[in-house]
Amino acid sequence: MLLTQDLALTVNPAFRRDMLAGFSRHPKATPPIWFYDHRGSQLFEAITDLPEYYPTRTETALLASHGADFARAIGPGRAVVEFGAGSARKTPHLLRAIQPAAYVPIDISGDFLHASSAGLAAAFPGMPVLPVVADFTHPVALPPAIAAMPKLGFFPGSTIGNLEPHAAVDLLRAMRGSLGTEAMLLIGMDRVKDVDRLIAAYDDAAGVTAAFNLNLLHRINRELEGDLPVEAFVHRARWNDAAARIEMHLEAQEAMRFHVAATPFAMTRGETIHTECSHKYDGRDSRLLLRAAGWEPVEEWRDDEDLFSLILARA
Repeated sequence: MLLTQDLALTVNPAFRRDMLAGFSRHPKATPPIWFYDHRGSQLFEAITDLPEYYPTRTETALLASHGADFARAIGPGRAVVEFGAGSARKTPHLLRAIQPAAYVPIDISGDFLHASSAGLAAAFPGMPVLPVVADFTHPVALPPAIAAMPKLGFFPGSTIGNLEPHAAVDLLRAMRGSLGTEAMLLIGMDRVKDVDRLIAAYDDAAGVTAAFNLNLLHRINRELEGDLPVEAFVHRARWNDAAARIEMHLEAQEAMRFHVAATPFAMTRGETIHTECSHKYDGRDSRLLLRAAGWEPVEEWRDDEDLFSLILARA
């Protein structure tokens, strides 16, 4: 059964605020949450099917092969709260394994969220599905229907890597507060690995990741009355070894002047807009991150190539 708690989104004033603040910085930088309008969500789903993009298929394989382990470690009857649910393609593996009492997907893209929620409600007809349209990087009010249930936070996809470590700790701490003292968290984390493999995953030969990155400029032009010359930007993916992260940038190929929400800006040739980071964690760093936020790791599952890990933690 599909139950709806929809915080209807029109033109989001937070999008305007974040873009104006981001373009005013030196260097320019914007939060990655704004990639995910409907088109951006579609492009990201296409990225997850690319041969270069190992995280999705590796994590999906871990979820598919460790169902018995999840059932033992987590048990039945929890409300599963998925942060940044998107298409929820990986989620059925977990739901089948642990027999949850309810499922609460949270995502900023309302159309995308409701389509995936309807599919899961049809696949699990006895399980309440309560989608919440919200930016999960800010406090989210969970549906009253699950208030008394023990909860399992589900945060797959290594999305935690998009945040600076201090912000990641703040988010994990907020999740702990929202989910309650008896909560558990199943989180996916991408691991440090060969640089060429990392770069290829964020700069694919087909150019889908480039289109995903450039779509942010199209969204600014459409929603904020911008006049950015999208064709004058190119996608760049870089490895920052000191910070152990991939960085995505949009690089200006010429000097330019443009407007965002009637505010003038300028860029020089070669200047970039830093649109996303994807931090990679080894085992010790991932445990330190979780413990700093009030979560105690209890089990971990990795693939044979040591590309990716799923970590179960307890509040």
